[in-house]
Amino acid sequence: MSWFKRNKEGITTKTEEKKETPDGYWTKCSNCKTLYITADLEKKNFVCERCSHHERIDAESYFKMIFDEGKFAELDAAMSSGDPLGFVDTKKYTDRVKSTQKATGLKDAIRTAIGTIDGQPLVVASMDFGFIGGSMGSVMGEKISRAILKAIEARAAFMIISKSGGARMMEAGYSLMQMAKVSGNLGLLSEAKLPYISYLTDPTTGGVTASFAMLGDINIAEPGALIGFAGPRVVKETIGRDLPDGFQTSEFLLEHGFLDFIIDRTEIRPRLSQAIRLFTH
Repeated sequence: MSWFKRNKEGITTKTEEKKETPDGYWTKCSNCKTLYITADLEKKNFVCERCSHHERIDAESYFKMIFDEGKFAELDAAMSSGDPLGFVDTKKYTDRVKSTQKATGLKDAIRTAIGTIDGQPLVVASMDFGFIGGSMGSVMGEKISRAILKAIEARAAFMIISKSGGARMMEAGYSLMQMAKVSGNLGLLSEAKLPYISYLTDPTTGGVTASFAMLGDINIAEPGALIGFAGPRVVKETIGRDLPDGFQTSEFLLEHGFLDFIIDRTEIRPRLSQAIRLFTH
């Protein structure tokens, strides 16, 4: 094909001169697949404008969203899991914790912090699903308990943001003990006449649902969140019948009286501030 002749060489840009889109620049809605610039979606609190789907976000994002000017003091930040049972499955529990810490930059599945919301003192315990499925272990129980005591000391409202697959199997009975431990300390908060707001997000399941997640003075949830004890498939196989539409969604639980209301994440600050004011004034 002598009539086709390249006048210039092909791509001549050096590798070091190429400009590539940085990792994390784009985020796709996991529901409707709309593509967003991550920074723009973050300004919307990671709520899709098209379908209103709430993406899962970490504790840091909730703290910045809720506290005044995004400022807070983290509590017990260095606390990390031990291995009292010497548990081994496909790998040692200690190795699993270390690898997850390295991958996520977190110490465990929960972070606690104190700050203010519209000038009102508030202590928040927020779970991170990215750390072994937000599973509840000894660290979670201890950090929540210490956060409750901090709220009592500071005369602050207390909030738990749940996002968990339930009890951490690698800690067995030690994990299940945290259900009673946290529930007992919430009793101390009640005796101190301080409000406990439980904020359930997707997913909230297992022992977390079966205990402190449903004990709030106000139980609220994000739209479309999966909330339940056992999963829908397990329930269906156990009772031997089909489940109703929307079973174990926040909307289903609201309709059946398990929740006080559902709040779009973009409205959480004003609604939360109002609730605290009603309890403390």
